[in-house]
Amino acid sequence: MKPLIGITPSLEKHSFSLPQDNVGAVLAAGGIPVILPYLTDAQQITEIAGKIDGLLLSGGGDINPFYFDEEPIPGLGQITPERDDFEISLVKAMLVQNKPILGICRGCQILNIAVGGNMYQDLYTQIDRPLLQHTQQAPREHVSHLIKIVPESLLHEMMGETEVKVNSFHHQAIRHLPNGFTITARSSDQVIEAFESKTHRFVVGVQWHPENLYRKDERMLRLFQRFIMACKENTTRGA
Repeated sequence: MKPLIGITPSLEKHSFSLPQDNVGAVLAAGGIPVILPYLTDAQQITEIAGKIDGLLLSGGGDINPFYFDEEPIPGLGQITPERDDFEISLVKAMLVQNKPILGICRGCQILNIAVGGNMYQDLYTQIDRPLLQHTQQAPREHVSHLIKIVPESLLHEMMGETEVKVNSFHHQAIRHLPNGFTITARSSDQVIEAFESKTHRFVVGVQWHPENLYRKDERMLRLFQRFIMACKENTTRGA
C-alpha cells in the first residue's frame, strides 16, 4: 500500500496554491500526495495527522515573527497567519504520533519554529558578514551554491556525499535549533541549510528546493524516496 502524504499549500487571493513539482516528487518516490486545507479545530488537525502517513511542508511566503517572540522588521515579507497556525499545530500532532516530516525551504523554517527554534526574519539585514546570494536570480532547476553536509548524518546517508550543489530561494533562515535537533548542512557563509531530529524516525528540514531538482539529480530523488520509505512504515503498522 502506498503511503498518503499530506502537503501544505500556499494561500493566494483566497485560493490554495501548490507548485506541481511537490506532487511530482512525491509520486516519483512512491507516495500518494494529498493537498491539505488549513484547519483551525484541534481535533480535526489531530485526525488529519492520524490519517496521513507523512507530512511534506512545502515552500512559500514568510513566517510571522510572533511565534519566536519578535516584532516585524522592515525586511519581513508577506505573511499568512492562517498557514502558520495550521502548520505549527499539524507539526506538533505529527511529532506526537512520531510520523515522518519533510520540510522544504519555508517548510524547514516553520518546522523549526514549531519545535521551539527561532529564525532570521531577513538574512541580508540581520547578518553582519558577507553572504552568498540565497535568493538566486536563475531558473528553479539551476543549482547556485554548495552546501557542506555533516558526515554520518541522515542527510549524508541520503545524499551520499559531503558536498552538494543546491538551488536557493529564501531570505529567511534558521538562527537557532532547540535541543533534540541537529544541524546537518551549512552553506559556505555558514547559513544553516538542513537539520534533522535526533529522536524521531524521520524529521528533516532542508533549506533548498529538492522538488525542482529530483528529475535530473538522483540524490534529490533519494531524499524523497527515503522520506516515503519512512512513511511506508505507518502503512505496514496499520497507522
